This record gives sequence, C-alpha cells and structure tokens, in this order.
Amino acid sequence: MPDMLPAGVEISVSRRSLPADYRMPTMDMSVDHYSIGFLIAGDRRTITPQQSYDAHAGDVSMLPPFLYHRTVSLSDTPYESYLVKFTAKAVEPLVQLLGSTFLDELTEQKIHHFREDAQERLQWLFEEMRGVYESGAPYSSIILQGLLLRLLTLVREEHTGSGAEYFPSELSNVIVDVLVRIEQQYAENLRLSDLAGEFGYSTAHLSRLFSRQLGVSFSEYLSRVRMRHVCRLLSGTDRSVSEIALSCGYCSGDYLATRFQARMGMTPLQFRKAAPPFSTEAIRPAQPPYRTQTAE
Repeated sequence: MPDMLPAGVEISVSRRSLPADYRMPTMDMSVDHYSIGFLIAGDRRTITPQQSYDAHAGDVSMLPPFLYHRTVSLSDTPYESYLVKFTAKAVEPLVQLLGSTFLDELTEQKIHHFREDAQERLQWLFEEMRGVYESGAPYSSIILQGLLLRLLTLVREEHTGSGAEYFPSELSNVIVDVLVRIEQQYAENLRLSDLAGEFGYSTAHLSRLFSRQLGVSFSEYLSRVRMRHVCRLLSGTDRSVSEIALSCGYCSGDYLATRFQARMGMTPLQFRKAAPPFSTEAIRPAQPPYRTQTAE
C-alpha cells in the first residue's frame, strides 16, 4: 500500500529502532509527501529502479514522492534512525526564497554526507523536531515548520558530498528482488540457478535480464558486493583477514588476499592501513558499470 500522511498533517516525525537485519519486504513509495531521514546507527542500502546508494551513521537520505524504493541491511549493526515526512506546502517559504527547483535538487542527490560537527547539529535538529511533534503543544505546527526549514537549509549548505550508482536501464521487480537477496546472502553459496527457480524464471532468461539491466553478470556483481563488504570490515573492524574471508563468502584468507590484490591493487593489510573510515565512494571499481553522480 502506498505510504501516505494522515489527513490534515503537513509534517510527521518519528524515531525508529529496528533489528540489524531489517529489510523492507517489498518495493514501496509515498504518494503525497517527501521524506528526509538521518541514520543514527546502522548501514543501509537503498535500491530504486534507477539507482542504488548506501547510508551509514551520520548520513542524511531524501526521497521524493512516487519513487519506488526498497532498503536492506549492509551490516550487523542495529538500525536506528529519524524519519521526517513533509508535504510540499510545508516548505513553501523556502521554495519561494530559493526557487522552484530547490526540492528537486535536494532529492535528486538522495544521499548526503557531512562533517562530524554538522552531523551533531543535524541530530539535534531531528531530535528537537521529534520532541515538538510529540508534544502536541500550542503553536507546535509553526515551530515544527521552522525547524524543518532550518534542517533543509543545513543539508543544502553543509553537505560534503552526495552520490549514487545509476543502472544502465530501469530495474524490473525481479532484479530488485535478486539484488536484495544478494545483499542478504552474499556470504553463502548463492547461485543464479537457485534464484531463477525460486522466482519462476529459467536460468538463461534471468541471466540475460540481470546482465541487460545491471551491465555486468550475476557472478561479477556478486563478487563486487562481497568485496565491498570486505572493504567495510577491513576499514571498520579489527577482524583478521581469515575471519573476514569466511564471513564474506571466501574459502580462506589466502584466497581472499589473492582476489583482493587482483581487484584493488593492494593487499588487504595495505588497504587497512591506508583506508579512511569505511565509505562506499572509496571502493568503487576503477571502471564501474554504472554512471556515477557526485556533487561537491
């Protein structure tokens, strides 16, 4: 069922705490509002028919109405976030001041990154909005609108980067389901033939759909997902290479080291020493199969 605000509500605010493995069961979209979220903890991948992007603690994500999307976990960290839903009417003062393309520009980026000091101010704003929304006090709607305008201004002025990976062609529902399954089971012996049977397709037909819509084969995409998780664990934990190998679908640390050096041009330990805190921007292949949008 499409996501809608209650009748007469222009802004709603919630704080969500969900298990690390939470995933949206199906594609969904809003029909009457925009949404802006702040990830307090956890690591999430959002998949739309046109693009995918990752969010980590401190990131802000935005979605316009009528965009089908689905989210899935990227780590074993519990998922905690703020979510603000708002109508176009609620931000009319900013649109009048900054122009009719203001919201389109913000939501086109989908994901926004910030310095640590800005993250703290963002979290304060989200929490303040939640308190005002739940209080139901007189004039709370006016106060809430003012805080929302400040929040959107802060996102516009202080984000340090944005980005998403664009698919060569629009994804069908079954390919979105396959991508979600890969994110859930990348460490297992995941075979396209098994997924084809489960979803009611021949292996050859599903393989053609996957390659046409993603621009790479199923096995290559799976390898890239596994490598992305390897990089996350190398830069964000002190686990050994052997432990990481087994948790990401590789038979041994030595095998992982060989594959890692071939793909990344350095050993896992060299990557660990050189890598900043984990970022999906830092580990994209040198020649990704997608168009990549980056705004500074």
